[in-house]
Amino acid sequence: MAPVLEGTARALLRRIAQEQAGSRLPSLAAVVVRDGRPVWFGSRGRVDGAAPTEATQYRIGSITKSMVAVVVMRLRDEGRIALLDPIGKHVPGTSVGEVSIAQLLSHTAGLTAEPPGQWWERTPGMPVEELLALLGPETARHRPGRLFHYSNLGFALLGEMVARHRGTDWARAVRDEVLEPLGMRDTTPRPRAPHATGYAVHPWADVLLPEPEHDAGALAPAGQMWSTPADLARWAAFLAGDTGDVLSADTLAEMREPATVDDGEAWTSGFGLGLQLARVGGRRLAGHGGSMPGFLASVWADPGDATGVLFLTNATSGASRALTTDLLAILDEHEPRLPAEWEPAAVDPALLELTGPWYWGPAAYALRLLGGRDLSLSPIGGTGRASRFTARADGTWIGLDGYYTGETLRLVRRADGSVSHLDLNTFVFTRTPYDPAAEVPGGVDEGGWRA
Repeated sequence: MAPVLEGTARALLRRIAQEQAGSRLPSLAAVVVRDGRPVWFGSRGRVDGAAPTEATQYRIGSITKSMVAVVVMRLRDEGRIALLDPIGKHVPGTSVGEVSIAQLLSHTAGLTAEPPGQWWERTPGMPVEELLALLGPETARHRPGRLFHYSNLGFALLGEMVARHRGTDWARAVRDEVLEPLGMRDTTPRPRAPHATGYAVHPWADVLLPEPEHDAGALAPAGQMWSTPADLARWAAFLAGDTGDVLSADTLAEMREPATVDDGEAWTSGFGLGLQLARVGGRRLAGHGGSMPGFLASVWADPGDATGVLFLTNATSGASRALTTDLLAILDEHEPRLPAEWEPAAVDPALLELTGPWYWGPAAYALRLLGGRDLSLSPIGGTGRASRFTARADGTWIGLDGYYTGETLRLVRRADGSVSHLDLNTFVFTRTPYDPAAEVPGGVDEGGWRA
C-alpha cells in the first residue's frame, strides 16, 4: 500500500500538531492504516529529547482488554468454555460467580467498576488470590444483564480464567496466541527501551509530574500492556479483518456485534465482546481506548473499508476524543476510496431462474444471485427486511444478517419440479402477490383481487 499523498500527510500532521500543542501533551504519535498497512505515521513532542518513532513504547491501558478478549474467544472456539457459562464454573469461589463470560466481556455483568482497596492504577497490584478473597456482596452493583457498567474487575476475572485454562499467566497466553502470531513483538506487559515516561501536566502551568508505573498484579489484564505505534498499527489491521491465524473472520465479526449500546435516539457508541464500538461519519468502528496514569491511547478500525487509526500519548489527560475520527475524516476528504471495479461473478446457472421479483403478500422483494450459490433478498422500494443468505450443502440457505440472521430459506417445488414458492422461516414468498397456486398460509380468497 502506497503512503498517502503529500497534501494528505501535511493535513494529518497539522491535526496532530494542533492536538499536541493545544492539549499540552509531552509527546504524541499517530498512525493511519489502510488495507492492512500503515500509510501514514506522524509524531510531535519529545521522548528523551527526540521525536517519538514507530518503535517508541507507550502504555496502552485498557486496549489490553481487547487482547485478553481474543484469547477468551479462542477458548470458546476450542470448546473449552461457552460464553453463557457462569464465571464461577471456571474461577470458583467468588461472590459473583453467577455472571456469564459474555456479560463480563461486554461490561453488562453489573460488577463494580473498580476493585476493592486503593486506587489500583497508581498502586502496586495484589495477587489474584487476595483479590478474589476481597470480593463480597458489594461487588455486584447492578442486576446482571440490566445495563452497561464498565468494570476493570470483570477483566481481572477473565484474565484469571485464561490463566487457569492455559496453565500459564494471562500475559504469556496473550503473547503466545495473539501478539507473536501477529508479529507484535514490541507489545509487552512492562516497558522496554525506548519508551515514553508517563506524566501529569499541571492544569495551570506548563510543568510536568512523573506518574508511577508498576505491575498491576491481578488487575493487569485490565490495563497492563505497553505497545508501539508500529505494533498497534498491526492491531488496527487485525481489528479491520486481517486476522491471520489468530481468530476466524466469523469470530471477530461476533466480537464487533453490539451487545449493548448507548441509550439515545440512534446509537453512536456501544460495546461488543471486548471491543468498544462507535458510529461516526458514516463509519462503523470497533476498537478500544486506553487510559492509565501518564498515558492515553486509542485505536479504531473500520472493517467496511479496511481502515484503521490510532494515537498514543504520555499524558494523564487532555487528548481530544475526536482526534482519531478527525484523522479518518481528513483521509476521507483528501483521498476518498474509489469504488471497487465491478466484474462478473461465477454463479450457479441453475439458480438464475430464481432471480427477480418475489412477493411476501403484496410486498415486492428482489432476489439477487451473488457469487456461487449465495443470495440476497431485499425490498423493492419502501421499507422491509433485507438479508443475505449463504448456501448450505442440503440445498437450503442460512441468513447472514438482518432480521433473518440464522434463519433458513428453502426453495419449495411442485410435484412436476417447477418452483412453487420460497419458505423463509414460515414466511411464504411467491412469484405473484398472494399466488393462489402456492401454499399461502390461510389460503387466498377465491374471489381474487377486486375493486
